[in-house]
Amino acid sequence: MTQITPIPTAATDDGYHFQVMRRAIDLIDASEDMMPLDQLAQKMGMSPAHFQRIFSRWVGVSPKRYQQYLMLGQAKQMLRSNATTLQAAHEVGLSGTGRLHDLFLRWESMSPGEFARKGAGLTIYWGWFDSPFGLALVMGTEKGICGLALASEMGEQAAMQDLTLRWPNATYVEDPMMLRPWVLTAFGAKDGGLDKAPLFLIGAPFQIKVWEALLTIPSGEVTTYSDIAESIGNPRAVRAVGTAVGRNPVSWLIPCHRALRKSGALGGYHWGLPVKRAMLAFEAARAEA
Repeated sequence: MTQITPIPTAATDDGYHFQVMRRAIDLIDASEDMMPLDQLAQKMGMSPAHFQRIFSRWVGVSPKRYQQYLMLGQAKQMLRSNATTLQAAHEVGLSGTGRLHDLFLRWESMSPGEFARKGAGLTIYWGWFDSPFGLALVMGTEKGICGLALASEMGEQAAMQDLTLRWPNATYVEDPMMLRPWVLTAFGAKDGGLDKAPLFLIGAPFQIKVWEALLTIPSGEVTTYSDIAESIGNPRAVRAVGTAVGRNPVSWLIPCHRALRKSGALGGYHWGLPVKRAMLAFEAARAEA
């Protein structure tokens, strides 16, 4: 039986609220038009007042406004009005070890030689936690969080395999209490007890460049794969950038969900496209609220 460590913060009123939202997203996707509150609540098996209360508590806006963020054209609108220019972000010092816009994180990366050993000599601690987007598997070394998988779409077993197969030669130890202060801080809980949550990036040098670029994108804003490629000095490497974004092992904290195709299409998302849509809508709504 999976042991889950709760994160006591209003932003995470656990995965329960996300699961409610996840079901609502499915209903919204299946409808060609905006669904009135009464109809949406009825299909969710709730009273309109109860559904509105849970919905607004999770995302901070009404179901009607949230549906607008989930509509097909929203990603394109975000690109027009809320796109980040990564080059400018780098120029003003928002990359590297600078303070992030919406998370208190610090990070360092593994050397190429260490990466080539596929985790040999590393002890990686792991545990299951509630998160704003459902059940999360968090992994970390003594230096910081190195993996965060979201299991709502792929399932617990697949999430565990996904992370452990990245570093097959590591030693894995279940120890959620060791990770708990980092996770609390990273998700914004007041009792995390730390100023910053450490990240330890385990990847090839090109991947780490891409992940560092992702860390400069503010919450509520988006960028494109081509802009990321330009910001790291490889403007023709758009496809390679997309692959590196997809291989990001630390969901949400390294915000690969903020990377879109140039057309405004969402593209793929390793942890499930409905999760990406929910994250973008959640952040856009919070930014406006």
